[in-house]
Amino acid sequence: MAGSDNFGLAGKIALVAGASRGIGEAIARSLARHGAHVIVASRRLERCETVAAAIREAGGSAEARVCHIGEMDDIAATFAWLRETHGRLDILVNNGATNVYFGPIEDTDLAAYQKIMDVNVRGYFFMSTHAVKLMATHGGGTIVNVASVNGVVPGPMQGVYNITKSAVIGMTKSFARECAPMGIRVNALLPGLTRTKLAGALIEAVEGREMSAHIPMGRVGEPEEMAGAVLYLVSPASSYATGVMLNVDGGYLVG
Repeated sequence: MAGSDNFGLAGKIALVAGASRGIGEAIARSLARHGAHVIVASRRLERCETVAAAIREAGGSAEARVCHIGEMDDIAATFAWLRETHGRLDILVNNGATNVYFGPIEDTDLAAYQKIMDVNVRGYFFMSTHAVKLMATHGGGTIVNVASVNGVVPGPMQGVYNITKSAVIGMTKSFARECAPMGIRVNALLPGLTRTKLAGALIEAVEGREMSAHIPMGRVGEPEEMAGAVLYLVSPASSYATGVMLNVDGGYLVG
């Protein structure tokens, strides 16, 4: 299952949050194909186990774990379990996200604001603080935060979501700066419009127009196309890269 020397992850323990479908699932499968033992984490154990079982069936190593990153108790329990079960963590991919409100920013209510912030910002932050403490005990590791091109160019009617993705970009830079001396690299993936459940309504809207007016490559991205970028960021191939914001967007940000 191991990949080339530059991309091989044999012996690494990887925790992928939000891995029950979409981009997270594609990342989990990719890391496993390159030799990592992958902990497939999300809110629903049954779906996580389906992904983990598929990885094992393909010859990889994986297990399922319930971890809702919007719940502080889940985060703490997951890292306590990691210490007890594996004693280490080499790779963390923060991928879980939510967007429960689509509409004028001035009409955002407190409940929607709080839920989006709790998952997209607070969840990433405290997953990362726990990971840094654990990684530092055995010489380092890598963290990848899945942000969005919305953190650079705000999408219409997605005010709080845009704000959280900008926060993730800032968070990535702050962790990268402080954690580099511990041997911990922290980078971010900025996906463009990707065929996932979360982006379903947006895809439908964009595909109803002239796609090339928005995305120079003229199409929506697929989850598997995001996974290769994450593999690069967590592998030895990117050993001198930290604080990187890697956009994978079909040219959207330069279009």
